[in-house]
Amino acid sequence: MTAEGQVQTDPVSLVIRRRIRPGKEAEYEALLAEAIGMLARMPGHRGTGIVRPAAGDREYTLMARFDNVDSAAAWEGSPQRLAWLEKIGRVVDEDLSFERQPGLDFWFTPPAAPTLRQPPRWKMALLTLGVLYPVSLSLNWLLGPHIGHWALPPRVLVQSALVVMLMTYLFMPLATRTAAGWLSSKV
Repeated sequence: MTAEGQVQTDPVSLVIRRRIRPGKEAEYEALLAEAIGMLARMPGHRGTGIVRPAAGDREYTLMARFDNVDSAAAWEGSPQRLAWLEKIGRVVDEDLSFERQPGLDFWFTPPAAPTLRQPPRWKMALLTLGVLYPVSLSLNWLLGPHIGHWALPPRVLVQSALVVMLMTYLFMPLATRTAAGWLSSKV
């Protein structure tokens, strides 16, 4: 929550990179499965992805996505996570990085995540256009009587800012959840 007591609504991804000790990959994979199960039960959790190491490498990347910063913080401070971190201590050579990534990258899965593949670009474009067009048209229709007499640059700035906010925080998260089956299908 913010200092004013408002709930944070920005989606956030936690991205953790770790190097695994040689010969401990199978044990780490089992512990990853355990973590994914715990994450799935956390309120506000939206999905988990794993980028496994290339041949000859030992670096894993775990991505956990949450509805908002507060949900991510609840996971970070949870007793389940702390107990899990103790378990992985014996198989992890070193923690390489821990990042919180808010923003537009939440719309679609990063292309580097092999366990959560990015939808085909044509599907992303079609879904984005299908959501963007009615949002833009509605805003133009609603705002036209109020700001239609403004010069083009400030009018476009106001409309663009509203479109980006509505798309990022309301319509695209809803659209990607609603269309998840279609986005991940082979068709």
